[in-house]
Amino acid sequence: MTDTADYPSDDDFYRDPSQVSGWLTDEDLAVVRAQLPLVYVDAVPVRVDDSGDVVAVGLLLRVNTQGTMTRAVVSGRVMYHERVRDALLRHIEKDLGPVALPQVPPSPQPFTVAEYFPTPGITAFHDPRQHAVSLAYVVPVTGDCRPQQNALDLAWLTPEEACADDVQAEMMNGQGMLLKQAMAHVGRLP
Repeated sequence: MTDTADYPSDDDFYRDPSQVSGWLTDEDLAVVRAQLPLVYVDAVPVRVDDSGDVVAVGLLLRVNTQGTMTRAVVSGRVMYHERVRDALLRHIEKDLGPVALPQVPPSPQPFTVAEYFPTPGITAFHDPRQHAVSLAYVVPVTGDCRPQQNALDLAWLTPEEACADDVQAEMMNGQGMLLKQAMAHVGRLP
């Protein structure tokens, strides 16, 4: 006979959504990161031509915690009680500005699932803070994109330029591999 699982109380399932902010305190986040994988989204912003072919890839320029300039795709956590689609839109607006005009399809499907581990070498993806599972998307943007938050610049590169060794060397923690997977997914890997 199979053991049954203990289910949370009804109070846990039916909490008042207005009391749920989705944000954790720094202390709570540290505890969660030490014990559970977190769900993230990675978005590779692209420009497409009239036939839908990817003609440019948007990469953010950031300074990491060691003071090194790095290139990155849009990335961030999915909050409690937030749809993946809404998380994508929120992070794209946060990094590219409110008029980026992302074209997220009605039923978004990731091109891959990236598993980031705090221990280097388990996968190509590494996050020293946590174990994270990231749903990765290629998202066309049609509006005026400007770097926001802690991004210093946004560069639009051709898929070939974005996959070149010198740009790949500027991408950290496996995001270069993620970018190559995205370009392979859209048929633009050089």
